[in-house]
Amino acid sequence: MDIIYIRISNLTSRVLKEVIELLDQRKKKVLQAIVEEYVNTAEPVSSGLLTKKDELNYSSATIRNEMADLEKAGYLEKTHTSSGRIPSEKGYRYYVDELLRDDNISVEEIKYISDKLETKINEIEDLTKLTTTTISEITHYTTVAIGPSAEKQLIDEIKFVKIGSRMLMAIILTNTGMVKETIIKFDEDITDKQVETINYMFNKKLKNQPLEIIDLPLEEYLINEMKYSVKVIKPIIEQIKKVIQEERTLYLEGANKAFELPEFNSLEVAKNFINIIDEKELMADMLDSGFAKDINVYIGDENEKEELKDFSIITFKHKVGNKDLGTIGIIGPKRMNYSKVISVMKYISKKLNEKDM
Repeated sequence: MDIIYIRISNLTSRVLKEVIELLDQRKKKVLQAIVEEYVNTAEPVSSGLLTKKDELNYSSATIRNEMADLEKAGYLEKTHTSSGRIPSEKGYRYYVDELLRDDNISVEEIKYISDKLETKINEIEDLTKLTTTTISEITHYTTVAIGPSAEKQLIDEIKFVKIGSRMLMAIILTNTGMVKETIIKFDEDITDKQVETINYMFNKKLKNQPLEIIDLPLEEYLINEMKYSVKVIKPIIEQIKKVIQEERTLYLEGANKAFELPEFNSLEVAKNFINIIDEKELMADMLDSGFAKDINVYIGDENEKEELKDFSIITFKHKVGNKDLGTIGIIGPKRMNYSKVISVMKYISKKLNEKDM
């Protein structure tokens, strides 16, 4: 299984060591069976139910003892309403790190994903939206995506097109395929020669540079180099900066699916979820917080934001070849089908890397 990078907040080294301690094979099988049963049924798991599973060829007494040991070690919790057990956050974490199958995807799902991603796409944004929708359709969880931060993208080309005696259209193409367009208006006429010079100087200075370089020093440089009045250069810089700093588009799919899950019968959890998906800044922070190159899994209290403590978040970098298209994430209850979600993410990531955009 590929490495899944994680972030665990506010844990001492002693607790971190405990989280990744090894369990014997029998305890691993019992824990895996409990997690997968609870994920499927949302009902506390009893020892009697586990004795009926073919993969657990142990007596009821043995299973009860193993469950008791797992509870003492913090991997399981006992509910007040049942004699059964449910996984704790620590139990889910061990399952994700040590026990999870990352090939939990059917032939039908593979074909569905492949067919979807083979749809002809002309715009990067359309591919992001299609990918987000496909993940939500397969996993039945809420899926959200955001493009890469504009300031960190590299400029491939800037094109200025004269569309009036006092008006230019600026078209910015980045290394990720993102296109930004804006109209710039002037208080004086612009000549064709000025437009030609502006195109040359902007591309000479900015090609292969990050978008964030478009700032005051650039303005001063261009004014000095081009010998034009501030009335020409300043509006260009101001308008380009404005379009670059526009709020990034968030794509959200399957939010209604969340309310079909039993966890959302809790008014507090439901309200929390609604607040999360309504706050674009929180959603953007949630997706931008990942530091791994492939898949990040945050379970309950591992999420830095207090609003996310009731949920699990799984994110992965959205790439086509070497182009960073942003981040896609799934938000759901801690009782998430981690095996299915990660399997789908890995397959989709593989298919995206095969695409030629």
